[in-house]
Amino acid sequence: LALFFVHVHVLVLCCLCSSAASSLWHMNDFIKAVEQLEDGNPQLAPLAVLRSLRGAAGLNDAFIQHFLGNASSGGLEMDASLSDYMGKAVRHRVTEDGREQGVALTSDGTTVALKPLLLGIEAGFLSKTKGHVVGLYQLTLAKDLGLSFKHVHRSPLSPRLGPDGCWDNVTSPKVFTLSGSPSLITTAQVNGGMDGVILGMEIFVQSGHPLKLSSLLKAYYCHRLENEGLDVVQHPISPQRREKFRELIVPPLLARQVVRSINLRRRLKGHPKMQVKEKNFIIISDCPAIIPRCAWDAEPYRGTPTLLSLPLSFMYIHHTSTPSQPCLTFEQCAADMRSMQRFHQEDRGWDDIGYSFVAGSDGYIYEGRGWHWQGAHTYGHNSRGYGVAFIGDYSSRLPSQHSMGLVRDQLASCAVGGGRLVGNFTLQGHRQVVNTLCPGDAFYKEIQGWEDSCKNLSAD
Repeated sequence: LALFFVHVHVLVLCCLCSSAASSLWHMNDFIKAVEQLEDGNPQLAPLAVLRSLRGAAGLNDAFIQHFLGNASSGGLEMDASLSDYMGKAVRHRVTEDGREQGVALTSDGTTVALKPLLLGIEAGFLSKTKGHVVGLYQLTLAKDLGLSFKHVHRSPLSPRLGPDGCWDNVTSPKVFTLSGSPSLITTAQVNGGMDGVILGMEIFVQSGHPLKLSSLLKAYYCHRLENEGLDVVQHPISPQRREKFRELIVPPLLARQVVRSINLRRRLKGHPKMQVKEKNFIIISDCPAIIPRCAWDAEPYRGTPTLLSLPLSFMYIHHTSTPSQPCLTFEQCAADMRSMQRFHQEDRGWDDIGYSFVAGSDGYIYEGRGWHWQGAHTYGHNSRGYGVAFIGDYSSRLPSQHSMGLVRDQLASCAVGGGRLVGNFTLQGHRQVVNTLCPGDAFYKEIQGWEDSCKNLSAD
């Protein structure tokens, strides 16, 4: 879980950020605002900065104070416009018209609620001073899950989490609108909670710690380059949040923390302790994180899409050939998706980008036509299976190991578990059913060994 807090030789690529007054909700803009605070108050430790941010957002209820103490300025100087920006950035809520506030678009293309993120980081710093973990799980995820206990108690099923949403503009994000009715915890809250747990625990266990809060956030969310090559590039750590979160917390542990949160809230309100049964909360499904169409700025579908008859029996593997180079950042992968969509719609006359899903080398799967709509990827077989492409030309080399694992293990498992692929589905390279060189000689040889993995998925 090492986050490499101090690596002066590493090039960190964060976009230049606008001033706080512009109210852009990109993580880079928030980090820039934090830097502005730190530069104006160089004597303050990260814990004091975090408490000041909490104070600006009004996050000072009895539950939070129980773990973190009272929020105060702590001697930090903050002008009115910066204080207003910070308050809006950290204060989380969902409006009646489905807009989620207090969230930020990260450089990896996902959206994160800042409140649970910062509470987890503050808990990590405080835990380090006390020598034991203080409120990390309750402040990031357990309390919000506990608020939904009555719903969970009535239902034998795990609670529905989500949804995700869309930004008005991925370059200058100002408004984030949910894609459906808000559930118990939105996707951004889950992302922020997971990141808060990961960073809070990392601070607690590390022998040292970053000198600045902004340095910690940059190390986690900003693109880092150390070497050439797909599998030695240091991506932002944030795309690994699901894997890292699974390493830190298992459902029974989270369930215990939810029950403790319920009883603590009741005690703080003067109510007796409740006798509640622990219920596992499935925060992370078997599905990989999928970047939705709106996030890569897809053009609308042209015409009337054809609904697939699920479950399908095949998954067809492609390489894009053009673009020929792997994409290593969200910005480049999103640009490649737009380029392919333009080519498919304007040059080939198709209704949309042809692929069902596309794998980048940035740690994410990108939604093409998705789970429900017939694609244009494998001539004569589009109604029978999903077409999954890897960005790049893999005639003489392989995609990154991580991107292959996302498709081979997670996307395939997600499709089977969700009833989108039959359990004994067949995985084939494009060239096995169409006269083509796709998905490239090197990659085609590689996927011949995926058959056993797919059989194991169906056996599960």
